[in-house]
Amino acid sequence: MPSSESAQWSDASARDAHFMRLALAQAEHARAAGEVPVGAVVVLGNEVVAVGYNHPIVAHDPSAHAEMVALREAAQVLGNYRLPGCELYVTLEPCLMCSGAIMHARVSRVVYGARDPKTGACGSVVDVFAETRLNHHADVQGGVLEAECASTLSSFFAARRQAAKADRAVQAGSSAAGSHAVGSAAAAGRGPDAVSDTIPDPVSPTLKKAP
Repeated sequence: MPSSESAQWSDASARDAHFMRLALAQAEHARAAGEVPVGAVVVLGNEVVAVGYNHPIVAHDPSAHAEMVALREAAQVLGNYRLPGCELYVTLEPCLMCSGAIMHARVSRVVYGARDPKTGACGSVVDVFAETRLNHHADVQGGVLEAECASTLSSFFAARRQAAKADRAVQAGSSAAGSHAVGSAAAAGRGPDAVSDTIPDPVSPTLKKAP
């Protein structure tokens, strides 16, 4: 639902920081769902018309990046597949897919937080919005609350790596215990099948590439 923002800002940077913090709040919804924490908001004037957060795994939808979700909602709210005059705030530099959707929606301005050196399409890997042969060029500003946005992502992946390490340690312990049980069973005249239920299936943590 749209929400009116009545606050007045001392300058443009304070306004950008305000809306980026709203995008960061959306990123926390993604984290809570076990997804890479990226959030976005679409703003028209000083009014938030749509929000979105990254959840492609939960939605079984490879296009469910934060930007795409917010753009879809904004189009429904405004009753138009074009979003002229709208600004998109997102915590991570948009990828090629999202940049294409931003262009098709005719979003006027894109503001992002952390740069994405692997899939960023606003200058980090490619610069779609600087391509003169394309027929729409949104204004782009990166690095707004960059440290906070980057920290949101790095803390998520650090926790994921720690969880994966813990899983491997549990697996190693279980495998060692299972091997000991197999040896004991063989000595007692029973084959490995007698103790196979004590050995858990391998666990492979699901890792998702950042959008």
